[in-house]
Amino acid sequence: MSGASRRDFFKAAMAAGVGGAVATQASAAEYPSGPFWNNVPEPDLANKELPRFKFELEQTTGRVDGGSFGKEATVEQFPISTGIAGVSMKLEPGVARELHWHATAAEWAFVMDGRCRTTVINPNGQSATDDFEPGDVWYFPRGHGHSIQCLGDEPCHFILIFDNGYFSEFGTFSITDWLGHTPKNLLAKNLGMPESAFDNFPKSEAYFVNGVIPPEQPTLPHQGEFNPTPEAHKYSLLKQEPKVTRKGGRIWRVSQNEFPIATTITGLVLELDPGALRELHWHPNADEWQYVMEGSISVTMFGAKGRYAIETLSKGDVGYIPQGYGHSIENTGTEKARILIAFNTGEYQAIDLSEWLASNPDYLLTAHFNQQSRAVRQFPKRDVFIATKEG
Repeated sequence: MSGASRRDFFKAAMAAGVGGAVATQASAAEYPSGPFWNNVPEPDLANKELPRFKFELEQTTGRVDGGSFGKEATVEQFPISTGIAGVSMKLEPGVARELHWHATAAEWAFVMDGRCRTTVINPNGQSATDDFEPGDVWYFPRGHGHSIQCLGDEPCHFILIFDNGYFSEFGTFSITDWLGHTPKNLLAKNLGMPESAFDNFPKSEAYFVNGVIPPEQPTLPHQGEFNPTPEAHKYSLLKQEPKVTRKGGRIWRVSQNEFPIATTITGLVLELDPGALRELHWHPNADEWQYVMEGSISVTMFGAKGRYAIETLSKGDVGYIPQGYGHSIENTGTEKARILIAFNTGEYQAIDLSEWLASNPDYLLTAHFNQQSRAVRQFPKRDVFIATKEG
């Protein structure tokens, strides 16, 4: 299957409203395990010019129910983003994203504003209920049933990230959709209830469920007792000390090392002071998905064969860098910039330009740059990582 036909196949599966379930069977049969098919050329990356790698996510309408919404960025809206899909979701007080599961993607989330409560069940019948506030992260493995509900009397806004760019949030497997299309006699037999009990059940997917504001403390589940999952689904990212602190910027990062259940996604918050630069670098093992939380940034991308492009991203915009492509992020505004970044791997890896140069002998570097030995002697001898406005 060629890159173009593979993309068409996935888009057809999404359009059919199956959440990529059929596509999963094809990918498992034709491609090696893991999140990447990087031996199959992506058509959008094979052209003479690099494709656009910016998407104005918050400018879209998405799915709206009153004051609640879900806005998504999949390959359907953002063609370069084949490895990661993202959603901006807001829930009004008392509103829940209904019980559902994802057949073809794990879910990683970062809470921006407000508070929410999640429930999740694993294949062993163990479940967890957790409360989240700004700066907290959750992770639900592929296929685990879950829900999200706003807590308190203020709306909750969070960013959802999926380890599959072909996954659509609007193609999930939802409980109302399932039960609404299952014959009542079958439901009655399954649950030991009269058929009439299902007369007023929804006939189609609710997606957003409007209910009462939940109690501040989680209550017992319907079964009458907790049966907790062995692994935590919650990580309070911004309550930790930054992984990296440099003059000009800071990084909070959570990988599988700190958050064991998150086997397929690493997330970080990059904070850059005005004029600061996350230096030229690349990621050997992952695609990079960027969401601008605050400020404005300039993102460069190098794609070999002389291809180089620059995008300017503002608050609410999304950027995407394919696995292995060189790039940088610079705060071009007058205020602090904050960027939420995700990688479709549980193991974080990066190679920085300054560190690469410093690891090679001067005679070799001099030969590369037209015998400019004076310039080579001025190269940094350590990893710059973040450069300040002054350089």
